[in-house]
Amino acid sequence: MPATTPTLTQLQRALAIAEQIQKLEDELEGVLGGESSGGAPAASASPKAAAAAKPGRRGGKRFVSPEARARMAAAQKARWAKSKGGKASAPAKPAVAGKKKRVLSPEGRARIVAALKARHAARKAGR
Repeated sequence: MPATTPTLTQLQRALAIAEQIQKLEDELEGVLGGESSGGAPAASASPKAAAAAKPGRRGGKRFVSPEARARMAAAQKARWAKSKGGKASAPAKPAVAGKKKRVLSPEGRARIVAALKARHAARKAGR
């Protein structure tokens, strides 16, 4: 079926219908938004424009741009990678990695055990 171009009267009718739809949408937004429907066109339906229309108050849901969402996602992935030990951008503590773990010698452990036994015996004798 060949594509036909609309006539001038069809275009005028389409424009009139589009204007009626826009007017009704504005009126509906005014009614649902709590404003009077006194014929004044309401602000556009975008969240940014709704937030700008009410300077002191946040209206509706908060809007986050796709760029901001991408930055938040990247930051969260970096935090998870750092906490899980995955691929992090920089090593956490390179200086600490060279230190050896300290080990308690058998003599030191024996001294601690003897001191605990003496403390326990003194408390038991004091009862």
